[in-house]
Amino acid sequence: MNASALLANTLSPDATTRQTATQQLESASRENYPVYMLMLSDELRNENSQIHTRNAAGLALKNALSARDSTRQDEYSARWMTLDVDARQKIKEGSLLTLASPQPRAGAVAAQVVSAIAAVELPVGQWPDLVEILLGFINTSDDTNLKIATLQAIGYICETIKPEVLALRSNEILTAVIHGARKEEPSSEVQLAAVHALFNSLEFVRDNFDREGERNYIMQVVCEATQNPSVSVQVGAFECLVKIMALYYDKMAFYMEQALFGLTVMGMKHSDERVALQAVEFWTTVCEEEIELAHEAREAAEYDEPPELESKHFAKVALPEVIPVLLNLLTQQEEDADEGEWNLAMSAGTCLNYMAQAVADAIVPAVIPFIEAHIKAQDWHQREAAVMTFGSILDGPDPQVLTPLVNQALPLLIGMMNDENLHVKDTTAWTLGRICDLLIVTIKPDVHLHPLISALVHGLSDRPRIVTNRCRALMNLADQIGIYLDEYITSASESPLSPYFEGIVSALLRVTETTANESNFRTSAYEAITSYVSHSTTDCIPVVQNTVIAILQRMEQLLNMQNQIVGVDDRNNWNELQSNLCSVVISVIRRLGGGIQPMADRIMTLILQLIQGAGKTSTVLEDTFLVVGSLAAALEAGFAPYIQAFLPFLYPALKAHEDTQLCMVAVGIIGDISRALGDQSAQYAGAFMNVLLENLQSNVLNRNVKISILSCFGDIALAIGPAFDPYLNTTMDVLRQAGSVQPNPLDFDLMDYVAQLREGILEAYTGVVTGFKNTEKASALLPHVPSILELVHQCLADEERSDSVVKLSFGLIGDLADCFANGQIKEHLLEEWIAHEFRSKRGMQQETKKTLRWAREMIKRATA
Repeated sequence: MNASALLANTLSPDATTRQTATQQLESASRENYPVYMLMLSDELRNENSQIHTRNAAGLALKNALSARDSTRQDEYSARWMTLDVDARQKIKEGSLLTLASPQPRAGAVAAQVVSAIAAVELPVGQWPDLVEILLGFINTSDDTNLKIATLQAIGYICETIKPEVLALRSNEILTAVIHGARKEEPSSEVQLAAVHALFNSLEFVRDNFDREGERNYIMQVVCEATQNPSVSVQVGAFECLVKIMALYYDKMAFYMEQALFGLTVMGMKHSDERVALQAVEFWTTVCEEEIELAHEAREAAEYDEPPELESKHFAKVALPEVIPVLLNLLTQQEEDADEGEWNLAMSAGTCLNYMAQAVADAIVPAVIPFIEAHIKAQDWHQREAAVMTFGSILDGPDPQVLTPLVNQALPLLIGMMNDENLHVKDTTAWTLGRICDLLIVTIKPDVHLHPLISALVHGLSDRPRIVTNRCRALMNLADQIGIYLDEYITSASESPLSPYFEGIVSALLRVTETTANESNFRTSAYEAITSYVSHSTTDCIPVVQNTVIAILQRMEQLLNMQNQIVGVDDRNNWNELQSNLCSVVISVIRRLGGGIQPMADRIMTLILQLIQGAGKTSTVLEDTFLVVGSLAAALEAGFAPYIQAFLPFLYPALKAHEDTQLCMVAVGIIGDISRALGDQSAQYAGAFMNVLLENLQSNVLNRNVKISILSCFGDIALAIGPAFDPYLNTTMDVLRQAGSVQPNPLDFDLMDYVAQLREGILEAYTGVVTGFKNTEKASALLPHVPSILELVHQCLADEERSDSVVKLSFGLIGDLADCFANGQIKEHLLEEWIAHEFRSKRGMQQETKKTLRWAREMIKRATA
């Protein structure tokens, strides 16, 4: 079969034909990669082939070069680079030639292929003349199709390749792209491709934005493009403005005053929703930037330093013009709008939410007249918009400003839970949930609680979407009252929710008696039950005990139904239900603590059956493992009878290196078991350490799991103390090697990883030192003290250090001083850097300062 026929068959409506052709292509890719790639390239450039087969060839070519998974991408890149130079050159030339195809779709897919090859070759110094070739196509050709496809290719390249790789050609790329986006360009398709390419190139033209003249020209071209006759170009131009605001906020004051205020306010009123959505998104982005700048200013103030960038307060200045437009957009809801569809009313609500956070109290007088005028309107659009407005401004203004308004609105909102319109009821439930979440102090138990709970519970048989919001409101009520009691009334024996507790939980359990889960209403009900259990006071414990019995019965019933499952949907539904049930069981175990003992046998029997039945369904396995971990923590030494039955399931999960989340949970279980059994876990430590050390050698295992493994070493050492001695030197060598990894200031992902890695190492060192402290084996730590302190020094010298790292570092120094209180490490503890760090308290949280003071006392004693 020839290439055209084979590729055509991959698009066949017949599933068997399609599957056979796809398998043949995959087989060709594996067995003879060079021939496969050249075949696809020939088909892509063949002007006599059908466009759909050329398109399929191009996509197959691109997919053989690029992958979302970084490990697979490395494999694809290496495979491409092993191709014969002539073969690679032929494929590259074919792709470039196809950019000029009379068939625009062929040119578009060729642009993707050029970009995929560039992403592999440019970072390693290959294909050095590519950018020059592409710029030549734009600057010297009159072929519209070639210009469009070339601009698309440049856009994709800018999107996928790190800015520093293209930095030397950024001026030329920008010049070509801006040239194509100018209003003088006769082809709107070329303008559109240029605007999209500009969007993708904005991150690496920072130097150009620093130069006022170039910045002015770029902004002029983009602003003019917002007025282009083509709506698609207008949309693309507003998308550029959104990204420019996010990247270059500090340089926007002049342009906001001269053009952007007016352009974006008019854009929000545009008759085409696509344009209006981007104009609203512009103001959402302004608010996001100003919220972040306000946060940074508060942080800087804590250090008595000026902020790096100051807010221009664009949102506050624009409030009188922007708010009326947003409020009008809120009234443009559609009766039958699809729940998952992003529309103007939803976008306006989101923008209003961010606006409230950005301008704080100033939002209140700007919207209250609208709310008062429309909340009792005959037209449901206006009523719903008024409630949405009220709900959207609850996060931002001072609670003292909002409290009288909420107190006044609560009775009305509770009454609107019975509104005749579904949209109004839905938004009212959402708003009540926001009040419960953000302003719990405004809800007076003796005045509001009974009507509020009655209204929320009464509607739990309503439409799924409304039920979801009612469940979330009930959940927020439990969470926030629980948090309030924990903070202000320690060990409360009863709660304002106590009289309603059993009724609420029973109603939520009834909601979950269904096989359906539209709009996640069943899941929301289970989440609410979990919150009520977690925050239950002593007087509600009998209800909690009855709840877990009901949940265990459901789990048993589900297990018995497992053989009746037919199809993927049924399996997914079964998995989701088991996950929900596991979450409730975990919350009960954590709430009851040792009081779960009478039900422990039943829970473990059920969980082990569930693990056996789950096979390789990782989500169910993760949830069941979390149940086991919480049970171990609750029972402590009482968990010992269950370990032998569980270990045969734990080890395969630890070796499932491709399943990051499952492996992460399994590592956590080792820590849970070690902490629970204490020194009794020494009999399992050898096996645990072996499998953990093996995992560290894996090339497949996610590096974040390896951080958890390092922390787990500390858990094991802390649990078994001096019995950890056989593993001490190996562990300390591993920790020292891991601590030598240095961050690259230009690689933010690596910097973040190194920060997490160091925190994990500090946790491990802390567990080891604490486990050996005050034992006959303590002296075994002495050879390792220099490397421990070296890492602590690195951590504390890092300007980006987190508070948790600082606390761990001071705690570890204190532990070492406490461990060697007789002067054995005196010379280390008297080093200047330690004295310097202990003199600085700036920006520390109270708990960290407490740790610092304790560690300072330990150092004094150890250096006396």
